[in-house]
Amino acid sequence: MKVSGDSLFWWGKHLIMGLLSLFFLLFGIDTLVTAYKLKNPAEFILFFFSSNLIILISTVGLLFPLIRIYQRLKSPEHLPKEGNG
Repeated sequence: MKVSGDSLFWWGKHLIMGLLSLFFLLFGIDTLVTAYKLKNPAEFILFFFSSNLIILISTVGLLFPLIRIYQRLKSPEHLPKEGNG
């Protein structure tokens, strides 16, 4: 299988997006845990909803590269070629 510069860019772009999304997912979970330690109800609500928004957006950002990589690996050009012998 030949790897071109365009292919390396495609893989790098999706890898970076996945890693950044994973970082923000962990940050959102940490923010959610921190929200439950707050005493002020107004601050709790702000932290709670902001952490849920961060988690939601980062989950979508993590799923997008995973689905694109799955589609690329299942495409006909990546399947093994059947020979006559």
